Amino acid sequence: MALQHHSFRAAAVQAAPVFLDLDASIDKAIALIEEAASAGAAVVAFPETFLPGYPWHIWLGAPAWAFQFTGRYFDNSLEYGTPEADRLAAAARDNHIMVVMGLSERYQASLYIAQWIIDADGRTIATRRKLKPTHVERTVFGEGDGSDLAVHDTDLGRLGALCCWEHLQPLSKYAMYAQNEQIHIAAWPSFSSDSDESYALGAEVNTSASRVYAVEGGTFVIAPCATVSTEMVELLCTDDMKRQILPAGGGHARIFGPDGRMLHEPLDPSTEGIVYADIDTSVISVAKAAADPAGHYARPDVTRLWIDKTPGDRVITATPAGAGRARSIDRSEFLTDTDLADFTLLDPTAQEPA
Repeated sequence: MALQHHSFRAAAVQAAPVFLDLDASIDKAIALIEEAASAGAAVVAFPETFLPGYPWHIWLGAPAWAFQFTGRYFDNSLEYGTPEADRLAAAARDNHIMVVMGLSERYQASLYIAQWIIDADGRTIATRRKLKPTHVERTVFGEGDGSDLAVHDTDLGRLGALCCWEHLQPLSKYAMYAQNEQIHIAAWPSFSSDSDESYALGAEVNTSASRVYAVEGGTFVIAPCATVSTEMVELLCTDDMKRQILPAGGGHARIFGPDGRMLHEPLDPSTEGIVYADIDTSVISVAKAAADPAGHYARPDVTRLWIDKTPGDRVITATPAGAGRARSIDRSEFLTDTDLADFTLLDPTAQEPA
């Protein structure tokens, strides 16, 4: 059977949400979905925590100062299965476009940095959470687990997603590469903070991370990036020091090909809009002919990745069907004949049921 390739137009959003207002941010997201679909895009990707906006307040002052925004941020985060979530799924379906939404996910009493992949029929392909919130993000968000390092078969090819500085986690990146990822969504907040003191948080470093991911993984990278609005600055920046840390603008949405080249003209960092690029997955094989780090360019006799994709459930009320029959693996073993995606890590001292 001949290998199937996919050709389509991709869209990456560069815009600010209506900060701390879930309903208004969904209105804006739907307008952007409609705009991308009208431009012929088959997929549109949104920045990290576009709903209801990235919590910049946690970077601007002491935790006690930032607490003034905690309740409002929690209340305006998105919960799956609600009418608000249904509006986004309907927008994907009505415009026949795949949507990859960045959101603050509210689940019970906790929040998670999340990405929601919705197909062009409005059905959920996947929901994922950022494995490890970065630095002060841990004062707001919980952690994901190994099941969140996943690549999915879609009508556009094998698609996966990560958030922000997950693109600086070498093992997480390799886990994605090893699953034959073809289209990668790299969701970022704004890069408006770009001083010498915070150089690593700026545009040059982080757009480079997206570009390197494309070359390393031999994949197309769609990298939406938010902007900071003047309304956000007025709300959050109550003194000159805060205004210096968080100026308006900072949008750097990008789409890179598997050879690392940028596939469009960038928008001005202070401008809201959408960048587009035409994608043809047939060129991936050419890029990977030079270097496939999880294939012919690997040295598994020297270095290997060990991944546990068991969901990190807090409470287990029943044993999943067939779980007791999984093979116990001693931690001293190497992965020789075990497929990465199907690997299950168990306690080697536990006894299997009779």
